[in-house]
Amino acid sequence: MASTVSERPGYGQLLRTPGAWTFLVPGFLARQPFAMLTISIVLLVEHTSGSYGTAGAVAAVTGVSMALFAPQSGKLADRFGQGAVLVPGVLVHAAAVAVLTALALGSAPTWALFLAAVPAGASVPQVGPMVRARWAAKLDGSPLMSTAAAFESVTDEFTFVIGPVLATALCAGVHPAAGLAAEGVLTLVGGLFFAAQRRTAPPASRAAGGSHEKRASALSIAGVRVLAVALLGIGTVFGGMQVSLTAFTEEIGKPGMNGLLYGTFAAGNMLAGIACGAIAWKITPQRRLLTAYAALTLVAATLWAAHSPLLLGALGLLVGLCIAPALITGYTLVESLVPATARTEAFTWLTGSVALGQASGSTAAGQLADRFGSSAGFTVPLIGTGLALATVLLLRRRLVPPTVSRVAARGVGHRTPVAVD
Repeated sequence: MASTVSERPGYGQLLRTPGAWTFLVPGFLARQPFAMLTISIVLLVEHTSGSYGTAGAVAAVTGVSMALFAPQSGKLADRFGQGAVLVPGVLVHAAAVAVLTALALGSAPTWALFLAAVPAGASVPQVGPMVRARWAAKLDGSPLMSTAAAFESVTDEFTFVIGPVLATALCAGVHPAAGLAAEGVLTLVGGLFFAAQRRTAPPASRAAGGSHEKRASALSIAGVRVLAVALLGIGTVFGGMQVSLTAFTEEIGKPGMNGLLYGTFAAGNMLAGIACGAIAWKITPQRRLLTAYAALTLVAATLWAAHSPLLLGALGLLVGLCIAPALITGYTLVESLVPATARTEAFTWLTGSVALGQASGSTAAGQLADRFGSSAGFTVPLIGTGLALATVLLLRRRLVPPTVSRVAARGVGHRTPVAVD
């Protein structure tokens, strides 16, 4: 049965959930550096190497590494608890970012930068999925879960409004390495602060389900695989926009506008996310997902033709407005498709897919921008979203949650099905 907004309380009631603020504030601080990482790498490596292709490739290695290791981090967090994974992770990440920064400033060969980028990406703390898992644990079976998904998307995009602007300002106004340095420090401080909030963390499944049971991966669920592939397309938008906007502002002799233009794009995403949490949706989430990807592909098709900052900013705003509905619906769907003991892992598969798409997008856009200019780089979001649209269209039936009680496979767990939108 479809729910409506009249049945689904809004942001006010969500934020009055007991204990919510104890993980929201540190969670926001801890995830802020994630929005700074890629753009900081691009700005630093482009400065030291003089090549957008090299800068995009190093950033891509970081993204691929994160995409490969993030789901494993999520699976370990589900099994052993979030703090047990997060504390060593932020320590490794801070050290890896410091090494990468030193190598770039020392004009190290590209292969050395690639090697350093692997642990930097693999150790990115998965704070966003962990916050979503905390919401899911508190709101299991509640219609507020859709509102929580929208709220988390807004929070993510707010960090992407602040992060790129902050990173660009630090790199341009202080030092080319200042963005990465700030990212490492914020990750360390914010991550440890979040890990200390143990009372709101979901229970480790090892304690709840027995340490000797075999647990199936969240990726064994067909709908999760479809969403993971679809969110690769959104990642190509993030990666393609970051590199292409950097190249565009360099071409017009105004590199300082890069953070502003990318912030406008992220602001559109944030505003759409706020609206998505309040609109009375009367269509199924599967149809909403398909509609959002169709609109995103249509708008992305215009980016390559923009040759003025004003027009590009306006189009970037529209692209951002189209991204949020797809992301929010994807996270809402995945929460309804997986059992409670695999939630963090499932969320990290989606986050990892976005990171992998971002890595692919930044690499492709960097190569195209080097050879043909920024306009060619802007074709990357179009290709990525077009392929994602085709995936959602062809496999949309696999995104329908079960309507009867799910008998869990051994070691995966059981949860009562709830109405989604």
